[in-house]
Amino acid sequence: MTKHYDLIALGGGSGGIATANRAARYGAKCAVVEPGRLGGTCVNVGCVPKKILWNAANIRAKGALAEGYGFAPLAGAFDWAALKRARDAYIGRLNERYATGLKDNGVERIVGSGRFIDAHQVAVQDEVYSADHIVIATGGHPLAPAISGAEWGVTSDGFFALEQQPRRVAIVGAGYIAVELAGVLNSLGSEVSLIMRRGHFLASFDSMLRDGLMEAMLCSGVNMLTHREVAAVGKTSAGLALTYSDGETLSGLDGIVWAIGRAPNSGDLELDRAGITIQDSGHIPTDDYQNTNVAGVYAIGDVTPRAALTPVAIAAGRRLADRLFGGMEDRHLDYTQIPTVVFSHPPMGTVGLTEDQACERHGSEAIKVYRTQFTPMIDAFAADAGKTAMKLVTVGKKETIVGLHILGEGADEMLQGFAVALRMGATKQDFDDTIAIHPTSAEELVTMR
Repeated sequence: MTKHYDLIALGGGSGGIATANRAARYGAKCAVVEPGRLGGTCVNVGCVPKKILWNAANIRAKGALAEGYGFAPLAGAFDWAALKRARDAYIGRLNERYATGLKDNGVERIVGSGRFIDAHQVAVQDEVYSADHIVIATGGHPLAPAISGAEWGVTSDGFFALEQQPRRVAIVGAGYIAVELAGVLNSLGSEVSLIMRRGHFLASFDSMLRDGLMEAMLCSGVNMLTHREVAAVGKTSAGLALTYSDGETLSGLDGIVWAIGRAPNSGDLELDRAGITIQDSGHIPTDDYQNTNVAGVYAIGDVTPRAALTPVAIAAGRRLADRLFGGMEDRHLDYTQIPTVVFSHPPMGTVGLTEDQACERHGSEAIKVYRTQFTPMIDAFAADAGKTAMKLVTVGKKETIVGLHILGEGADEMLQGFAVALRMGATKQDFDDTIAIHPTSAEELVTMR
């Protein structure tokens, strides 16, 4: 007999788990279907292992500053394998914590991959389950190029499985993942080449951030190879070699990382059986309430064309559960003003509109932009001091702040509170009226002229 639930989440990543746990707390009978480790991309091969590596790289960078503060040189050998063991153990504990959370909330965990039979039934292996509500939260996967020799490289998934640090590595791509891994490996002592098809990376970010980060990475030793398209990969006695479309080569590599994008995990769901609309890209479109075109079927997270960020999937899932089981009929996620951080070296954070977006939306006459650039105090004794850059984009007579952008030390931590201020409609005068915390980098955001 088919087992019935109030809600089934297809996918045991952050979004699916958040939806099921919140629904279960309202008394709904829920299940999560997941073939692999709980936590999805973020926990296992994304945000968490990335941030641990970024922390290691940051510690090494701070060690380089120690001598200026009166310490003996702190440089020491870095043990990649030891950090990987510690990181894997930490992630294992997170997997267990997710499993415990599901159990504590009475959510059943079904191991396997789900596929639709119809709009209210899914099959997992030989078992069939039904639900009044089915949430598709299957996430995405990294892409590798369809070129000869692509198998000699690894995607971000493979990168986090590496047992040894690559010493001469090419990273192909121009998005978050490419920039972050390039910064980490460079800071940990690898020789890094970042290969991009265009003249810059992070195209959707404000030009101040993009240009400032590119300059900082160049100064730190990352080899920026722009306007290049990889056509093939070969292997010789000297190591791996990339060949570009113009015939130029980059050889002597011991590692290649493909960071060229991600695709949704929707191909094996048999969506046509339920009549669910899918885009050519494989993404599942939804309305503002996470509804697909089929009643009772929803989609959240990276399987949709929305912002591919873990907190976005969690927030969307919890709000969906609030609406379906918590009596909050209009509860849904507002996808505007989403704060985000790139854990680059230095980090950068942004919320709201870029300067170009503000001009396009409101007209250049309606906007006013405030900028500042300075050396953060932590670098006071550094031979090659970095720069922190900040920008506020305001609109109208009241100078409502519609965009806030930070590049530099502490950008990742200071952005969260300012994102709250923007959501509340803060103006430049509100910032001016806020007492500065001195001496900090964050105070520059409330003292800009």
